[in-house]
Amino acid sequence: MIILAIIPVNQTTAADTVFSDEGQRCLECHSKPGIVKKFENGESAEAFVDAAKFRESVHGSLNCYDCHSDFSADSHPQRRYRSKEQYKIKSSLVCRQCHTPEKIKAKLFHDKLLNEEYEGKPHPCTNCHTAHAVTSVSKKTYKSEEQYCMKCHTQSLSMEFKDGDTQTLKIDMSSIMTSVHKSLNCSDCHFGFSNSNHPRRDFKSKRSFFIANSEVCRRCHYDKYAKAMESIHYTVLSQGNLNAPVCTDCHGSHLILPSGKEKSYITQRCQKCHTEIYATYAKSVHGKALFDEHNQDVPICIDCHMAHNIKNPLTLDYRELIPDMCGNCHANKDIVSKYGLSTDVVKTYLSDFHGITLNFYKKQREGVNKPSRLIAVCTDCHGTHNIISTRNIAPAVVKANLVKRCQQCHKEATKNFPDAWLSHYTPAPDHASMIFIINWIYKIFTPIMIAGIILQILLHIWRYAVNR
Repeated sequence: MIILAIIPVNQTTAADTVFSDEGQRCLECHSKPGIVKKFENGESAEAFVDAAKFRESVHGSLNCYDCHSDFSADSHPQRRYRSKEQYKIKSSLVCRQCHTPEKIKAKLFHDKLLNEEYEGKPHPCTNCHTAHAVTSVSKKTYKSEEQYCMKCHTQSLSMEFKDGDTQTLKIDMSSIMTSVHKSLNCSDCHFGFSNSNHPRRDFKSKRSFFIANSEVCRRCHYDKYAKAMESIHYTVLSQGNLNAPVCTDCHGSHLILPSGKEKSYITQRCQKCHTEIYATYAKSVHGKALFDEHNQDVPICIDCHMAHNIKNPLTLDYRELIPDMCGNCHANKDIVSKYGLSTDVVKTYLSDFHGITLNFYKKQREGVNKPSRLIAVCTDCHGTHNIISTRNIAPAVVKANLVKRCQQCHKEATKNFPDAWLSHYTPAPDHASMIFIINWIYKIFTPIMIAGIILQILLHIWRYAVNR
C-alpha cells in the first residue's frame, strides 16, 4: 500500500510552471490519447497525460523524471506486470520519496490505511488521489462535499471495533441516489466530519456503533424521535437490551426508501426481529391478502402497534384500545363494502354484554384508579396475528371452536352456550326474526305507553283545575 498525503513540495504555482525540455519531449507522445499499457492478465491502462490538469495539480512544479526517475530521453525501459493492480502498487512506491510514513500518519485516516499496509493489504495512492491531476484538499478544490468523501468511501474500507468485529465503510452511490435523503450532503448527517476534520471514534461493538449513529436522526425528525422515546422498544433498550431496534434498523442508513407505498415492505422490516410472528401473520386472512393478492387495504404491524410510539401489547391500556383499532377498518364503510363485510361488527360488540361491560369497567378504573378484571375483546375470539376467515368453514366447526373460546372465561359453558349470542349480526327478518319482531314491538309500544302516561297526567291536572 502506498498512501499519498497531499502536501505541496514547494511554493511554485501551476500558472508559473513551464515544462522543461525533458517534459516537453515526454509530452510529445503522452499528451496524445491512445497510448495504452497492456498487462499479462489482459487488463490495460491508458498512458495519456493531460498537460493542463497536471500543471494545475499540486505536483505541477515537478518534472516527469522527478517521479519517473529511471526514464530519460535516452532510456525508456519496458516492464512487465501481471495486472493493473500490481502496476498501481509498484508505481505508487515513488510517492514515498517525498511522503514519508511520518507525514502520512499525520492524518488519522491515512494512519489506518498505513496500518493495513503493514498487515499486507495494499492501498495504492492513485485509488484516491489520481496520478497526474492530484488536487489539494486544503484549498477545497473539490467541486462538492460528495466528491471529496467518495474519493475514499468508494474504496473497500472497513472499521474495526474493540470486540474484533468489523463494519464496511464502502458506500454505494446508487443507493444514496435512490434514497429519500439524496438531496442532503454527507455532513448533514455525519456532522463533525469535513475536509479538514475527520475524527477517529472507537466503539466497543458494531451494535454500539449503530445505536450511536441513530441519534443523528433526531436533528431533523425530532417529533418521531420523541414518540420513539415513549415506545416499548426504547424501554427495552434503556434496560440494557442492545438488540432493541433503533431508527437505522427499520429505515436503513444510506438507502432509505419512502414508507407507506408498499405495505409488504414495512412488514419485512418488522420481520427482522419478529420472525415467528411474521410467519404466523403471513398465514392469516390479512397476511394472505397482502402477500398473495397485494391488497393494500389490509392492516399491517404499524396499523395496530403504531410506527414509533409502540406500546406494550400486554398492558391493560393497550387491551382496552383493541376494539377501536379493529374499528379503524371494520367500521369504515369504504373499506369493508369492497369485500361484502358489514360495518356493524364494532357497533354490535359495543352494544352487547361484552362491549357494555368493558365500558363500565373502563369508567370504574378511571374513577377509583384500580385495575379491573379482563373483559373479552376482539382478539380473544378472533386471535391476534393468526386471524382466519370463517367463510369456507362448516358452521358446526365454527360453533365448536366458539365454544372453546367461550370456555376460556366461562368454564361451565355448554355446547349451546354460544346460541345466546347474536354474533355480529343486527336482528333482521331472516336472522333472529323473533328478536327482530320483539324489538319492533317495543319500538311501537314504548312511545304509545309514554304518550298515554303523559295524557293521563294532563287529564288529572285538568280535572283537578275544574273541580277546584
